[in-house]
Amino acid sequence: MFKFRSISDKRLKFSLHAIAWILVILIPFYLNNAFGGNQHRLNQFYAHTFSAAVVFYVGYIWLVPKFFLREKYLIYFIILLVVINFSYFMTSFINDHILFDAAEDAKFQEFIQKLAANGVDFKAPMKAFGYYNHILASLLISGFAIGLGLIDKLKQNEKRQKEMEKEKLHSELAFLKNQVSPHFFFNTLNNIYSLIGIDGPTAQDSVLKLSKMMRYLLYESENGETLMSHEINFMNNYIDLMKLRLSPKVFLQVDFPMDFPDFSFPPLLFIPFIENSFKHGISHREASFINIRMEIENEQICFFTENSVGKSPQTGEMQQHSGIGLENVKKRLGLLFPDNHDLKIERGEDIFKVRLCVKRDKKSI
Repeated sequence: MFKFRSISDKRLKFSLHAIAWILVILIPFYLNNAFGGNQHRLNQFYAHTFSAAVVFYVGYIWLVPKFFLREKYLIYFIILLVVINFSYFMTSFINDHILFDAAEDAKFQEFIQKLAANGVDFKAPMKAFGYYNHILASLLISGFAIGLGLIDKLKQNEKRQKEMEKEKLHSELAFLKNQVSPHFFFNTLNNIYSLIGIDGPTAQDSVLKLSKMMRYLLYESENGETLMSHEINFMNNYIDLMKLRLSPKVFLQVDFPMDFPDFSFPPLLFIPFIENSFKHGISHREASFINIRMEIENEQICFFTENSVGKSPQTGEMQQHSGIGLENVKKRLGLLFPDNHDLKIERGEDIFKVRLCVKRDKKSI
């Protein structure tokens, strides 16, 4: 059975149909009374209008979505012809029996006799003419029902496409969570374990930060929206825990905004770039660096990372895995901000740069 797209759409369609039928009923009624029309003819008009309504709504609500849009054209046209013929005979029965007016019929017969007396051979329209006229009008009405049905199907496809995009976004987000979680947590726990006997307070602080990160990943980022301040706290905790693994040869510089009007934003959008910097920008044999910076100005957020490129023999494999992660971020940006983002990635022999600018919606303030 055909289903309306949503409750709001259902009310809108019902209102439009109701207004249309009110006009169809009231306008002929007003004209008939204003200009001294024939009530019998008005009733016959309403009978034909009711017949057209039967053809339209049976097609629009049932035949079109159930058969025509499912490409069952033969069944559609067979049932449609049955409905059209039924509506014709129903209208004829109403006009010939229920709405039959003996006085009007007597006047009509008297008029024909006067014409015959004056030598005019008048013949009433054949029944076949009325039948052909009914068939033609019904086919036009059915075509209109098909058009509306196609429009509704396009709307449903659009809604389904948006739902699929949302599901894909959730899948991408889940993938990013899984990407951040396993190795990072294992390495961090190992580092904390090593710190317990050396630096108890630092170990306790690290456990607390790890706990906050896990809570953020499991709960706060679940709905696809979070506050930017919470996202920045998550990135700071991530960076602080990654510092436990850094050697004195690594220069790390982080600059996140501290004072800004908070707003909602998709979670885990920047963390893959930070993770990429720590994973592929650290050298344990020679000096290396990582620079992370964010700027928030009005509706625009710009995020920058810059890191050295290690001279490891596994560099090619690392770049391949890094490329996969960055491609996933690009896909997510394309879904979240299709026309409102600018991502520039520069790969050099000794340096890797990322610049991402996103223009957020003002409604998210």
